[in-house]
Amino acid sequence: MRPAALESLANKQVLHLTTIGRMTGRPRNIEIWFIVYREKFYLFSERREAAGWVKNIQRSPKVSVRIDRSAIKAVARVLDRQKDRQLWEAAQAIADRKYGWGDGLPVEITPAVEGSS
Repeated sequence: MRPAALESLANKQVLHLTTIGRMTGRPRNIEIWFIVYREKFYLFSERREAAGWVKNIQRSPKVSVRIDRSAIKAVARVLDRQKDRQLWEAAQAIADRKYGWGDGLPVEITPAVEGSS
């Protein structure tokens, strides 16, 4: 997905994230708030590492994202508070401005490059 296309989705309120269930191997879908920052999506887990979708990502980072009719294959990773401190704080600040909340565990979603799988 081109950066301009990603930025055009930034004002949407929610996205649909599909992970692969770590126990079942089946697709698992959630609807969740998000922000766009530096050509990536950031989601926030209120339950931190205890959230099922976070556990799924830690087991299998390939995910897909759907916003309205836009479907995007992507790779996810949970941010590390120490190694990713500046990114963590920037993403939280943007989420706080957008939603009035950004205290959860940030998860970075990097869209796949067009033409790759």
